[in-house]
Amino acid sequence: MLHSLEVKNLALIEEAEVEFSEGLNILSGETGAGKSIIIGSVNLALGAKADADMIRRDAESAGIQMVFSSKDPAVVSFLKENDLPEEEDGTIVITRKIQPGRSVFKINGETVTARQVKALAEYLIDIHGQHEHQSLLKTEKHREILDDYAGEKLGSVLTEIAASYNRRKEILKDLQEADVDEASRVREMDLLKYELEEIQNADCKAGEDEELEQDYRRMSRSDKIREALEASLSLSSYSNDMSVSGQLDRALRELGSVSDYDPKLDELLKQLTEIDDLVSDYGRSVSDYADSLELDEGEFARIEDRLNTINRLKAKYGGSIEGILKAGKEREERLDKLSDLEAFLEKRKKDLEKEEKILKAACKKAEEIRKAAAAELSGKLKNALIDLNFLHVEFEVEVRPDPEKITSLGWDSVEFMISANPGEPMRPLSEIASGGELSRVMLALKTVVARKDSIETLIFDEIDTGISGKTAWKVSEKLGELSGERQVICITHLPQIAAMADTHFYIEKSTDGSSTATSITELSKEEQVRELARMLGAGDAGEAAEENARELLKTAEKVRRS
Repeated sequence: MLHSLEVKNLALIEEAEVEFSEGLNILSGETGAGKSIIIGSVNLALGAKADADMIRRDAESAGIQMVFSSKDPAVVSFLKENDLPEEEDGTIVITRKIQPGRSVFKINGETVTARQVKALAEYLIDIHGQHEHQSLLKTEKHREILDDYAGEKLGSVLTEIAASYNRRKEILKDLQEADVDEASRVREMDLLKYELEEIQNADCKAGEDEELEQDYRRMSRSDKIREALEASLSLSSYSNDMSVSGQLDRALRELGSVSDYDPKLDELLKQLTEIDDLVSDYGRSVSDYADSLELDEGEFARIEDRLNTINRLKAKYGGSIEGILKAGKEREERLDKLSDLEAFLEKRKKDLEKEEKILKAACKKAEEIRKAAAAELSGKLKNALIDLNFLHVEFEVEVRPDPEKITSLGWDSVEFMISANPGEPMRPLSEIASGGELSRVMLALKTVVARKDSIETLIFDEIDTGISGKTAWKVSEKLGELSGERQVICITHLPQIAAMADTHFYIEKSTDGSSTATSITELSKEEQVRELARMLGAGDAGEAAEENARELLKTAEKVRRS
């Protein structure tokens, strides 16, 4: 569940902290007080796009912190897979610091990406924002909802379908590419043969270019190398008394003249003799290397020509010897296809026939799973809608298979059908539902799905759009019922819903004349009474308005007990 939300320097909020409780948490306040900023803060903390103008004026950055607790195995697995710290009590702290041009996300103190935060949030919280119920007007959303409800069983089949669909797509691409006229086939084969012969004749070997370039550099700089060797030899050999060897010879004579006086001097003489031997060895090595530097003009020309050939092929076929070899293999494979086109086409047609069977079998399996899930979901949604004051409702999740229209998700289209009045035929939800009806359908969906998944926290931003009166009480009852199983956080304008709160927060905007700020306060029982009186439409909450508010609370308490 979500334990707390802390916001600093974001929009109208200078600093605010909300500690949520279990059950139903209600947030209310005057229009324009900043209730949407709260949901916006949650979305920002969980990876939504942030703009620099969201930072409060005169502040360098904005910060948001959310503290959750969860021992859901999926959450534990996510933390392990991403090498993130795990707390023994299941605490998960998500923070975001927003600065101009950049944001920093952290999970339990470790810096992470926005993508990682979004992935983790899918296990922790489900947010129903304003106008989200409008998504029910799009039939593609209906299949997404049904597939989510069908769960892992369908998910594994959809993975099969996607893999088979992609294989079939590749086969169709091969067949399309092979379907060329004879003249074009001959022209392409001629070009492929020429290019393949060019690559094969070059007979490039991996690493060959590096060895050749090294030899080329050595041979093209042989004169400069020789000069350096001669200078080095002159400074180190016995050619003059000032050379290293000459100086060592003198040092040996000096030390040898006194070495008999002390055994330690004899040891030093041995060390110096070894140094002299090393210098002599170096001189011989230099001489041998210099002798090998005789430039073979023919070999130099061969290396230069070979490098030119390799570099020309690199420029034409891929920038490296590996690229050249890969290009040769590709041309050989394509030439084989074109050389025996009939055999190739026959093989790919058989491959296509086989893949079609696999794909259709998987689509049929997905259809059966969807229909079974649709029947179950339809019944549960109908019951949930009756609870939400749809008195004579019929609801059906209709699965329509079309084997002629296969996609990577199968061949089914899905549409929600509803009849809200006796005697009316079932019609698409998008054709007849009002805003209030869509809100209730979405709440019914959330209620049904919440009982199936493991997400502990649900947020509803004005789920009460377009409803009032008795229907408002029904929605209130449903939220109260749902909050017995999950933590629910709800922004509302309706006193019937607010009266059902386990914890009630008031959002208020105030100004000191130079700046404006939004604050959030947890209400006591008496403060809740006054807020309900305000929500009932009483500008100055008098005794009568407050008495009505108390009656609302008593009614809500009876509903909770029932």
